[in-house]
Amino acid sequence: MQLAELIEQAVSGLGYELVDFETSPRARLLRVFIDRLPEKGKIDIDDCTAVSNHLSRLFVVENVDYDRLEVSSPGLDRPLKKAADWQRFAGLDVQFKLRVPVGNQRNFTGRIVGLGQDGDAAVIAVEGEEREFLLAGIDKARLVPKF
Repeated sequence: MQLAELIEQAVSGLGYELVDFETSPRARLLRVFIDRLPEKGKIDIDDCTAVSNHLSRLFVVENVDYDRLEVSSPGLDRPLKKAADWQRFAGLDVQFKLRVPVGNQRNFTGRIVGLGQDGDAAVIAVEGEEREFLLAGIDKARLVPKF
């Protein structure tokens, strides 16, 4: 089983959502970002501790070689990775970078409208105009926090 699948299965089994995970070169550092499901509230330190303890034990059983494990919330500038994220965070501002530029522009900022009809494109209001961007063409996307 791949590391991503192992972490996804373990985190979702505990009732959390895996937002993202990162590894350092040679996988010595594992950084896992979790969130609660929308109806369950916010992540706190106890949630991170519970997931960290569970993953530590699981990695021993599965012989995952690492030096350090970090588990945290995704933060206010949460990355958008899944199609469901674009629906869940409709109405919020987002910054995103395309894999291939449109015209001569690769970076955009706008307000999330939701998903397109086929579910393979994000609908984003950019400078007041609704535009569709294929999810496969979006390299990175993060929410823009409002204070």
